[in-house]
Amino acid sequence: MKQLAPFGFLRDLASGWDVAAFVLVIGLIAFLGGAAHGVLAPLSQLSVHPLSLDPAYLPQYAARTTFRMLAALLLSLVFTLTYATWAAKSERAGKLLVPILDVLQSVPILGFISITSVFFLSLAPGRVLGAEFVAIFAIFTSQAWNMAFSFYQSLRTVPVELSEAAASFRLSAWMRFWRLEVPFGMPALVWNMMLSMSGGWFFVVASESISVGHSAVALPGIGSYIALAIAQRDLRAIGWAILTMLVVILIYDQLLFRPLVAWADRFKIGQEPGIRAPESWALTMMRRSRLIQAGKFAFHAAVVRTSRVSRNRPKISLSVGTHRQDLFWVLLVAVGVVLGLWHLLLGLFSTTPLHEFLQVCALALLTMLRVFLLIALASVVWVPIGVWVGMRPRAAQYVQPVAQFMAAFPANLLFPIAVYGIVKWSLNPDIYLSPLMILGTQWYILFNVIAGAAAIPEEMRSVAANFGVRGWLWWRKIALPAVLPFYVTGAITASGGSWNAAQVAELATWGNTEVRARGLGSYIADAAAASNFHRIVLGVGVMSLFVVIINRIFWRPLYYYAERKYRLT
Repeated sequence: MKQLAPFGFLRDLASGWDVAAFVLVIGLIAFLGGAAHGVLAPLSQLSVHPLSLDPAYLPQYAARTTFRMLAALLLSLVFTLTYATWAAKSERAGKLLVPILDVLQSVPILGFISITSVFFLSLAPGRVLGAEFVAIFAIFTSQAWNMAFSFYQSLRTVPVELSEAAASFRLSAWMRFWRLEVPFGMPALVWNMMLSMSGGWFFVVASESISVGHSAVALPGIGSYIALAIAQRDLRAIGWAILTMLVVILIYDQLLFRPLVAWADRFKIGQEPGIRAPESWALTMMRRSRLIQAGKFAFHAAVVRTSRVSRNRPKISLSVGTHRQDLFWVLLVAVGVVLGLWHLLLGLFSTTPLHEFLQVCALALLTMLRVFLLIALASVVWVPIGVWVGMRPRAAQYVQPVAQFMAAFPANLLFPIAVYGIVKWSLNPDIYLSPLMILGTQWYILFNVIAGAAAIPEEMRSVAANFGVRGWLWWRKIALPAVLPFYVTGAITASGGSWNAAQVAELATWGNTEVRARGLGSYIADAAAASNFHRIVLGVGVMSLFVVIINRIFWRPLYYYAERKYRLT
């Protein structure tokens, strides 16, 4: 006779994983509620309750900052899945959308904040919510372009045999996107999501300290806490900020990115046998929790139902309609861009003397030289390391959290050390401030190379091993060609990010002590501090012009060469 265990029916209702999932969901709701507290309050409340360097406020500040960064990451993901897909699927649209992405990537964060802050503040006049919109949009601009470039590159390099298989199964465009293209691009996209999240930390100081005219708004958060600690030269407060950031990064690594990495591992092509797949206790909880599985099945049913409705619709002259829509939207965007540039440039150049424009171009050349040298040095260091890590999943499990924390570490916290060393030993700021530009952007190269090396098919590795291809020959024939498309994607983003970082790296402050390097970044930083809109637009325009020209002449030809010659077929 079967013995009944006391309270055995409780195990049938909910397992331990269900309890853990319930606790985490309730905790997430409480976190969102606490982070959203006060966003509808008047802006005057920020003056009534000013920022404090008391460490007791750091958990609240960390929650507010993390909420902004997760909101910006979600917006970046939506932007990526729409914008990058449109650019990759339509040749007409891609010819315009990719250059626009180059321009957007080159616009500094201070430029976005200075130009868009009035608009977002007007959406919620006199409320903290308007300032939150400004901060979230600023963080979005530090995350979205990298993710869009990564997904665009994945869509352009889908192996031909996979496309033929999708056609054989007669997948609709909707199902092809979710069953083939998104899974194929997911491993690289997850790595770039991690890097984008980390890149947001680099600019969190600028995004949470908003200047409008001669007034400033400091939102509660880790970034504004760091800015206040630097202004007051409080090393103890900076130490507390570093410790808080470490805890926050470890938490969202365990609850968000490690589950995503373990989940996306199933989509890699040519899994190496005998290698243990990445693991995540949070992913295991999601798979074994009945509550979460019920939500998953409901979502899957909705997707399948949508696909069936789309497949049963009449497909009369679909290609003609698509081409007409592409042409319409491209013309609409082109007209908007041309009119905007005409208005901007007409007002800019009509009031800008030629000698000032040439001076700004000379400063841009100095910044360009720094960017080229730093990208070359970072490539020499991180490409071999990225290939080594990407081909060893076990090593990636240990390298990922370390690299993620290092990427998230704001260079602003190293400014006191840089300023102290430059002043004490009378060093040249033009040289010794330059490394600060690459601290937050070199990881684009590392993470993309890791994703590229992890995607090398097992058949290619086996062939190289069977033929005894080793040493430099292996690097020249196997490794470098395989990761070149991924490397170029990372290098393009790292280059644009280094230009962007110049605004905070070429002008370092510690209290009242200021050290500057000659370049376009310090020029834009000075203009933003003085609220000189004319110089802000001039600096941003020249920076965008330089980045677009470099991308058109060098990076884009290299990218298309890698795409054509080394695409997996």
